[in-house]
Amino acid sequence: MKFELSQRFYFEAAHTLHRTIETEGSLRIHGHTYHGEITIAGSPDPASGMMMDLAYLRQEVNKVRDLLDHRFLDEVQGIGPATLENLCLFIYNQLKTSLPHIAQVVVERPASGDRCCLKI
Repeated sequence: MKFELSQRFYFEAAHTLHRTIETEGSLRIHGHTYHGEITIAGSPDPASGMMMDLAYLRQEVNKVRDLLDHRFLDEVQGIGPATLENLCLFIYNQLKTSLPHIAQVVVERPASGDRCCLKI
C-alpha cells in the first residue's frame, strides 16, 4: 500500500513581477496570502504505523515558512521571479534533503483562485 500525507501552511509575502499583461499593478510592490501544501508518499513503518511523525513534517515545513513569511520575495535568494511555479520549486529545493519522499508541492492564492502544483 502507498499512502500520501500532507501538511498545509500559509505565508504572507510581497513581490513585484514583470508581466506582459496587467503590468501596472504587478510592477508595483504588492502582497498576497499564499497557501502551500507539502505531500509525501510512501508506506507506513510497521512498528510505528506512521509514514512520518506529523510533528517532524510540521517542523520541516515551518523552516521553509520562516524563509517566506513576511518577506519581500524579490530579495529571497533562490526564488528568481516570484511566480507560483518558482515558489513551488523553491519550497521543493528547500525540503528535498530533509523530506526525500516529497510527492507534491502546491502553492496557491485562494483570494484570486490561482494555484500551481509541482508533482515529483
